[in-house]
Amino acid sequence: MHRDRRAVHYPPETVDLLDPYLLLVHQGIIEDVFINDLKERNIEIRRDTTLMDYAYTGKTRASSDSVWGILDGEIETDFPDLWSKALIHSEDAGSIMMMPRERNMTRVYVELKPDLRGGTSRDELSQSLVMQRAKEIMYPFRLRWKTVEWFGRYVVGQRVSTKFADQRRRVFICGDAAHTHSPKAAQGMNTSMHDAWNLAWKLNFAVRKLAKPALLATYEAERRKVAEDLIKFDYAHARTFAAGDWDALATNFAAYTRFISGVGAEYDANVLNHASIASPRPFRGALAPGRLPPPAKATRYADANPVDVHLDIPALGQFRIYLFCGDATISRPFLDALCRAAGSPQQSFTGRMSAATDASYTLQPPAAAPHDAFVCPARYTATSCLLTWALVTATPRARLELADLPAALRDAPWTYLRK
Repeated sequence: MHRDRRAVHYPPETVDLLDPYLLLVHQGIIEDVFINDLKERNIEIRRDTTLMDYAYTGKTRASSDSVWGILDGEIETDFPDLWSKALIHSEDAGSIMMMPRERNMTRVYVELKPDLRGGTSRDELSQSLVMQRAKEIMYPFRLRWKTVEWFGRYVVGQRVSTKFADQRRRVFICGDAAHTHSPKAAQGMNTSMHDAWNLAWKLNFAVRKLAKPALLATYEAERRKVAEDLIKFDYAHARTFAAGDWDALATNFAAYTRFISGVGAEYDANVLNHASIASPRPFRGALAPGRLPPPAKATRYADANPVDVHLDIPALGQFRIYLFCGDATISRPFLDALCRAAGSPQQSFTGRMSAATDASYTLQPPAAAPHDAFVCPARYTATSCLLTWALVTATPRARLELADLPAALRDAPWTYLRK
């Protein structure tokens, strides 16, 4: 056995990330964060509810009958790369992926080649057999399990639902209900959370009767494309991994690095994502419709603290509107006209929607939690519950006072940022 290569998972020249690392923990730990937050807001997740009388006749698309075993536990080994994500291939015995986990554990994925299973079905593949196969693949390195917390088997299959919602848009599916794939690239939970977020904010507007049906229709259009992109990556990833084709695997991984990181999910043009009609290239750098903005640091005017531009404004179900001005003093006439028009219920759609949204939130305010005291949501909805204005400028602090800004920006001191 020899080491073929080492690589950085998220190279900075390929993808610009605020936190360029892998967090390898059981998804239940992440799930508990969400469940506990909901409990603080007196919202309960009911898992014992049975769905009655809903027929669905859609088809699925599947591929591959490759069987893998999974072991989570604490191991003893002289393998030198135990604490890195490692891919090991044996021409005779198959392939392994090893990933360090929380509490000193390691997750081990073990390929169970059909020609070496001797006709044994998936359900008959025992834990001891999977352990033995892992030892054969790892030879000449020693491998012993001190503890085993979980053992499982799965068949690699790529599937995408034909529909993510019923025709009347009363039932929606997301996550594993909408797309399944191999679990080796940590895309299941991450893609599912993006599905849920995309659906949740749109449902909020739909339930409050603040949106037309076209808004909910974008959920399937946007997220099904991401699911298709995911399946394309996963099919090539699973096939090249099982074949031990490291050059092809590295090429596929490099091509999908942005996608795997979560920032590379890109939406096509729709009612939400419009390119400028006036110019074929209206956006500079990485800013583009249907994409997440790249990470950036700025200094908050109110307290001179450094903040992350795309994370500092909390997600409260509102739109976040960023105004980027090199010199805000030169852009002042534009800022005045924009804020005046956008804030007027008589002159603009934004003004009318802001008034309707404020009325809706007055009747049905969002559920509060004790830790909201540290976020102070009211700071970001002082102007409107529909949107939060943010001004990002390179104007020196001494040349532009908060009082010099239009009222909409003046009432949002926590989102006045200097680059």
